Amino acid sequence: MVDMIAKIGRSGNLYGALAYNQLKVEHENGHILFANKMIETASGHYSVAQLAQSFAPYLIANRNTEKHTLHISLNPDPNDKVSDDKFREMAEQYMREMGYSNQPFVVFKHTDTSRSHIHIVSVCVNEEGKKISDKFEKMRSMKVCRELERKHGLIPATDKQHKQNEKIFRPVDYRAGDVKSQIASVVRHLPNYYLYQTLGEYNALLSLFNITTEKVEGELHGKMQHGLLYFPLNEKGERAGHPIKASLFGKSAGISALELHFTKCKTYLKNHPTQKTLKSAVTIALQTTSDESNFKKQLAIQGINVVVRRNDTGRIYGVTFIDHNSKIVCNGSRVAKELSANTFNDCWINNIKPEIKEHTVPPMEQSISNDTNFPGEEPHHFFNFLNNNEKQEDGLIESFGDLLFPEAQEEDYEEQHFVNKLLKKRWRKNQRKSN
Repeated sequence: MVDMIAKIGRSGNLYGALAYNQLKVEHENGHILFANKMIETASGHYSVAQLAQSFAPYLIANRNTEKHTLHISLNPDPNDKVSDDKFREMAEQYMREMGYSNQPFVVFKHTDTSRSHIHIVSVCVNEEGKKISDKFEKMRSMKVCRELERKHGLIPATDKQHKQNEKIFRPVDYRAGDVKSQIASVVRHLPNYYLYQTLGEYNALLSLFNITTEKVEGELHGKMQHGLLYFPLNEKGERAGHPIKASLFGKSAGISALELHFTKCKTYLKNHPTQKTLKSAVTIALQTTSDESNFKKQLAIQGINVVVRRNDTGRIYGVTFIDHNSKIVCNGSRVAKELSANTFNDCWINNIKPEIKEHTVPPMEQSISNDTNFPGEEPHHFFNFLNNNEKQEDGLIESFGDLLFPEAQEEDYEEQHFVNKLLKKRWRKNQRKSN
């Protein structure tokens, strides 16, 4: 995780932000480190209602700022051993430099992950109800983070960039722990780069990263609910851990976003010329190789992964191609009717070669990797654009911070999920009262 990349969130739900953090305290996964301009209690302990009391005058005075609640997380690297005193000092300096020193705010320290970090909850309207300026907020935040790194001797974020690049979209290792973060680093970003039209094609792509997903459906409060569960896989492609709800990864990983992605991709890929190129590459590979292993290797050299699905008897019932050049994921039967599962069974079991109508491969729309050592079973290295040395260091981290360091967003989604549950619970309670 990168040092001192502050995550700044805004919402209109102060109670939810306080309740989320206070729940960590009650479960002994955190504690309050510092309180600025907060009403003190005799015991030094707080309830959510007691914490909210300090912010009430500001919210009453609020004129028209809809997202009045400020939630900031500061995440040092696990190798930076930060004491509670240093965390307090960093929180005070950060809020002072960002223009919130006169605001009430409370600092929570979370200890339920391998990296201790702090969350700051405040409001962004002053005593007169006016919104505190957030102009150039990201730029100012980055500058403060750099100052905190220098002052407290933390490892500079830019020094670790090359190491973090290696972690992007890496296959999940269920034995390494923190499986949720590992899965999150993949599923939150795949839709931004790859085109796929079915759950099967999506799962084929996920399998490269030792992940699978499945739909779950059921009835709740008289309404049909449907969603997704994600599972880590072991080296044999078997489920190797507990399921994780898609809602913990954010909306982009959920069923609604996935189905919308399917629809967009279907429209975009209709009569797409790249499928003809893929068909030529696949049929020639079938004709010029004698087994599955060499078939995969030949296509891998061209930047195409092959995912083969078999039933319990070993018979192939599906083959999916992942073209990392065009970023298209496509089942064989979609590429061409003659590339169905039966064709591959005939070719590799009965040595019956398919007829090839095209004997030359058309030029690829995008350049193919020249790396002939590209491994057949490994994900393609498709993030070369991150190595552009002409970019400014701060600009790179600001632009790709969420992608390079997905762990920074982990609790953002977890908190949003918690707040959404609170809102639904309150809505159901109001519905019962009105009836």
